[in-house]
Formats: sequence, structure tokens, C-alpha cells
Amino acid sequence: MTSAPVLSRSVAGRVAIVTGAASGMGRATALLLASEGAKVAVTDLDLAACEAVAGEAGCDARAFALDVADSAAIERVVSEVAAHFGRIDILINNAGVSSFASLDAGEEYEAVWHRAIAVMLTAHQRMVRAALPFLRQSDAARIVNIASTEGLGATPGDTPYVAAKTGVTGLTRGLAVDLGKEGITVNCICPGPIRTGMTDAVPEADKAVFARRRTALRRYGEPEEVAHVTLSLVLPASSYITGAIIPVDGGLMARNA
Repeated sequence: MTSAPVLSRSVAGRVAIVTGAASGMGRATALLLASEGAKVAVTDLDLAACEAVAGEAGCDARAFALDVADSAAIERVVSEVAAHFGRIDILINNAGVSSFASLDAGEEYEAVWHRAIAVMLTAHQRMVRAALPFLRQSDAARIVNIASTEGLGATPGDTPYVAAKTGVTGLTRGLAVDLGKEGITVNCICPGPIRTGMTDAVPEADKAVFARRRTALRRYGEPEEVAHVTLSLVLPASSYITGAIIPVDGGLMARNA
């Protein structure tokens, strides 16, 4: 009888890139990975905000300013991360923008549409392709794309966001199939109603009503609850899960009434 393989549940020493890491779920993910011993590249538009998160995370974190809509910046920052840390094992595509727009909004709608696709879909594949030469050198390469339950359903007035996030779920499956033969796993998390910068403008009373009506747990989630699912997917031990689309939504997608 052969013995069972020993599978590591530690990310200590692994190098992770987290996009959109200055706040919300990205920040929570960067801090959690750092607390578990990973070396974290904290990336976002605002370098000062990234530096604040990196300071919280500790000496094994470094801030990088990155506009994920800029393909040249992606190539440059990924190379800088690899040069600084010596490797890349984990990529978390988390950067996002709010993208509500009326279909009748004319040029405004077009601008919102293009920004949504650029930041939340095109950037994901560019980040993967830029990091791939380094991920291929890892013995436990992990990619996690952050989508949304808007990629599994839809809210009125939100078509650019819905289209981008639905695209992320398809991209995840395609990447999982393409990279599976190399042992690189690619998974997708679909957060539901989470307390982040995007939902700060929603009044607390409205949050409470929505959560009671729509989620099984009857509350909004916290960024840290999403971060812990992300951590689970990037463990070396999570070697046989790929192409998965995982709602972290308090039971929103499960509840009919």
C-alpha cells in the first residue's frame, strides 16, 4: 500500500502579486497572505495607499503603482516584482471598478463599458500572460481571478460590469484548461454583497434590507471572508481544484425567496 502524499498547507516563502490591493478585498488578501508568511507585491493605482498596506503587511511586502488598464505598465511591474523577489508563485487578479451605466447614456455608456472591460477582463489575461514565464518556474503556481455574483446573474443598469465579470468566469475556465497540463491551477471567486469601497455609498439600512431579502446568512460579508477563500485556493495542497467558479456570497445565489 502506497502512502498518501504530504500536501503543504503553507504559503510561507511564496511570492504573490495582488492587484487592486490598496483597499477592500485586495487589501484583506494581501494582509492575510503576508500574515501566513508569503512575500506580497501590493499593487494598485495609488502608490501611497499601496505603501500603507505594505507597511501593515510587514517587511516581506512591497508596494508597486500599477494601472492594470496599461499593458506596458503590467509588463514592467511584473518584471520588477520578479526581479525584487526572485520568483512569482501566486497571482490574484482583484482590481475592479464600479461600472453602472444606463443603456441610454450614449458616449458615457461607451466610456464605462470600455473601462470595465479593460480593467476587469482584458487586464486579467494580460497579468496572466506577463506572469506566466515566472509562474512556470514555480512548483505550485496558482492564479485566482476575482469576479462577482454579477458574473452569475445580473442587476439592472449594470451591463458593463456584468459583461466583464461574466467574461472573467469564462476566461478562468479557458485558462484552467490551457494551463492544466503544466500543473498551474486557475480558479475564480464570485463575491456577493461585501463591505468594500464600492458598497460604502449604500446606506446601512438599505444594506440590511437587501441582505435579509437576498442572502441566506442575512448579512453583508467582510473582505476578510473572501480573502480566506482566496488563501485556500492558493495553498500548495490545493493542487486538484482548477476551473472552479466559487460564490462567496452568504448564500445569495442559493436562495430563491
